[in-house]
Amino acid sequence: MSMPGNSKSTLHDLNRRIVDCQRCPRLRNFCDCVAKEKRRAFIDWSYWGKPVPGVGDPNALVLIIGLAPAAHGGTRTGRMFCGDSSGDWLVNALFQTGFANQPTSTYREDGLELKRVYLTAVVRCAPPLNKPERSEIENCLPYMAEELRILKNVQVVLTLGRTAFDSFLKVARICYGLRITPRPRFRHGALYELGDGLPRLRVSYHPSRQNTQTGKLTWSMWLRTFRLIQSELINC
Repeated sequence: MSMPGNSKSTLHDLNRRIVDCQRCPRLRNFCDCVAKEKRRAFIDWSYWGKPVPGVGDPNALVLIIGLAPAAHGGTRTGRMFCGDSSGDWLVNALFQTGFANQPTSTYREDGLELKRVYLTAVVRCAPPLNKPERSEIENCLPYMAEELRILKNVQVVLTLGRTAFDSFLKVARICYGLRITPRPRFRHGALYELGDGLPRLRVSYHPSRQNTQTGKLTWSMWLRTFRLIQSELINC
């Protein structure tokens, strides 16, 4: 699939609007409070405290969708999947499968380069208790729709968790006119063909502490997902 126009500049414009977004007062107030109060371990940090834009390769073949930035991860660093345990798992797996140049993501200027991958989320502000309200999800979904329209080279979409899975299917109905019967089910490791000319959908549990520390998502399960994606891109 070819990419018309300058995707890099278009993503820059979109991400600038995301950073300036004020659609959800509850989330903006929460992020402001997090940035002012801080966590003791990061007391010397100057928190980002704003909506967090997507990040990665403008010509990405893989789009990875999470739930939201962490209060003391992305909201602190200003980069998606950066500075928290979920980001540690994700970037390490990307490094081990050739999608990143280093195994860690700790701050925006740490030298991380993502290759063929773009990272985004359903909601761009950290929600209290990590639970965005339905209206907040609806407010943010147009941004994901824009990313899907801009990132025209994407061959695989990886959704992390049920909310990302459901949200992507909703946006895909709008962007692609997607109609699949029966409706895909959320199941870790599932792979769905969405149709000719459309990306494949891969499904994973989210690498949250709740899932990784209980063994619901093991490292071998997690890494296998990225090995499969790597193989699918090679065989396309």
